[in-house]
Order: sequence, then C-alpha cells, then structure tokens
Amino acid sequence: MRVLLANKFYYHRGGDCIYMMELERLLKAKGHEVAIFAMQYPENLPSEWSKYWPSNMSAVKALSRPFGDSEVIHKFNALLNDFMPNVVHLNNIHTQLSPVIAEIAHRRGIRVVWTLHDSKLVCPCYTCMRDGKWCEECFSRGTSVIKHRCMPGGYMGAIIGYMEKRKWNKNRLQFCCDLFLPPSQFMADTCIRGGYDKEKFRVLSNFIDLKKVENPSFDKGNYYVYLGRLTKVKGIETLCKAASELPYKLVVIGGGEMEPELRSKYGNTNIEFLGQQKWEEFRAVLEGARFMVIPSEWSENNPLTVIESLALGTPVLGANIGGIPELIDAGVSGMVFESGDQEDLKNKIEKMWNASFDYESISMAAQSRYSSDKYVEQIVDIYSI
Repeated sequence: MRVLLANKFYYHRGGDCIYMMELERLLKAKGHEVAIFAMQYPENLPSEWSKYWPSNMSAVKALSRPFGDSEVIHKFNALLNDFMPNVVHLNNIHTQLSPVIAEIAHRRGIRVVWTLHDSKLVCPCYTCMRDGKWCEECFSRGTSVIKHRCMPGGYMGAIIGYMEKRKWNKNRLQFCCDLFLPPSQFMADTCIRGGYDKEKFRVLSNFIDLKKVENPSFDKGNYYVYLGRLTKVKGIETLCKAASELPYKLVVIGGGEMEPELRSKYGNTNIEFLGQQKWEEFRAVLEGARFMVIPSEWSENNPLTVIESLALGTPVLGANIGGIPELIDAGVSGMVFESGDQEDLKNKIEKMWNASFDYESISMAAQSRYSSDKYVEQIVDIYSI
C-alpha cells in the first residue's frame, strides 16, 4: 500500500510530529511505501520527498497560506502525480499547509483520513481554552475568537483565525475527509459537540513501540516523578506547591519557560530538577518511580507520557481533565484528582505513595493495549476500507 503522511513539520517538535515519524517507520517496516508532505523548515530531518514541500512561512504567507495558497496546491499535486498514494493520512496541517490538501486528494478519488492531535476543527486557537478555562463559544458563534482575541497575533491573528474556521467549516471538511481518527473519546466528543457527525469518527489511541519498553524492572525507589514541559498549562506549578508540603521526593524531568523560576523557588526542597532529557536518559528514572504525576490544567488529548509510564509498570496519578482519565484504570493503574486543586492533588499523592500496585500487571496490560504492532494492523485496516 502507498501511504502519504502529511504534517506541518518533519522533526521531533511535538507529539504530532513524533506520532507521524514513528508511524512512517512502522509502516515501512511492514512493507508499505510511504511519502511525506510537510513544510520546509530549518530543523526538518532529511527526506527524499522534501523537493515537494512548500516554503517556510513568512509574514506575507501568513495571510494566504491558511486558506490554501498556490504553492501548496502546486507542490501537493506534483507529489500526488509522482507517488500515486492509495491513502492520504493527515495530521497537524492547519495554517502552514491547510486543509486544501484534503480537498485535492478527495477530488482525485484518494481516501483521506485525519488523526486529530488537537481541537482545531472546532476551535480557531486549537485548545478550547480561554483564560485558563474550557471554552466552547466558537462552536456556535464563530466571531467569539475576534471578541476575545484568543489567537496569537492580537486582532489580526483573531481575524485570520475566524476566516480560517469559516472557510474550513465542518461541512466542507466532513465532505472531503473519509474518517477522523481522534486518539481519545474526549476529542471525538468535543468535535461532535461542535457539530460534526459522530459516524465520521473512530477513536484510535496512540501507541508505543514495545522495543522501547522491553524488559522493564519493577524495583521501585523512594520517589515519584513528573515528566513533561515546565509550563503553566501543564500544572507543574500546582504540583510543586503540593509536593513541597509533603515529605516525599519528587523528581522533575523536562524543561520549559518556568524552569528557572521553579528551580529558584523549589531547588532546595524535596524536589529534584533533572532538566530536559532524552528517553535513553530518563527511562530508568521513570521505571524506578513509585508513580508518575500528570497534573495538567488544560485538556490533554492522549498524552504519550502516560502510555510510556504504564508500559513500564509505573502507575499514574492524573488530572481529571481531557483524555487523561481514559488512560487510567482508577485503583488498578493509578488514580485521578481534580485538575488545578492543590489540596486534592496533595491528598492523592499521599494515597498513591501508600497504595500497593501490581506493577507487572500494569505493564503487561498497557503493552497489550498500546502495542505499535496492533496499531499498525488497525490503521492499515482503516486505510483499506
């Protein structure tokens, strides 16, 4: 089968990029032909398909590219002509590539599926969050993004966001996309509340390469761990406040805008900051933790950090927000707490610390549920419908 994967960037920038690049590797390993469509960007990895990629964004292109400019149309058509895919699998494409590529593929009779890494289908600013709270105003009133100016770029950014959502509306996108693939039921439900047809959705959770988590050790140390970016929406500040009032050691893995402030404030407490690390560096730390905390204060979709932790047999204490609770079997593989509630988080940390878990069973269940081999079988079946 010939599969064309599309995403804005082609380097390990975020979850969408990691997902697509890992899927590319898995599909090739199963004997499928894979082409990539992305935007030219300095940090992109080398690719034999880069000659087909449109140029990087500029101030001028920011006014035209979100709506499908001539360069994207020309280069995408050229790639379709030369590669002749059986299916086009979209990922994070809005603005830098735009959904025009879905329309082009559909018109040519090519099957189009779309993995939803965020809520851009129903929210111009991708997150359905405004002033730290959940917001669905744009589901029924598209001009709300202008009213609240919740897009980057102030008033002009809000205008572009509104026009982009108006052009790529639900009727237009549903017509040219055969199936949307949200990784969580939460994301599917969000889009359906925004007016999309539920028959167009199939939930397909993220996956993990089992080689990455093979032969885990279930010997746990006297610490728990946070793994992720150090930004406000990730809830790291709330976690540090709660952790500093408890006698247990917290190990923080990750970097971000809040790192200097948090190190200065909590560096001499029971919190240890390891900074940004690669998987090979932090696997043993995650593996040896009593549990992992994901204290998000925005609606995470299907966080890979939870899947990685569970696959190693490390239970998870997760915020009861977004798609996080779908990944946790409360009382078996972890617990949940109310997002942003420092006292509830503090109480649940104590409960997790004193609870008994079957680490091996957690690992076995997660590895079975999120196996990359199983995922490839499912996605190829979807391609073939």
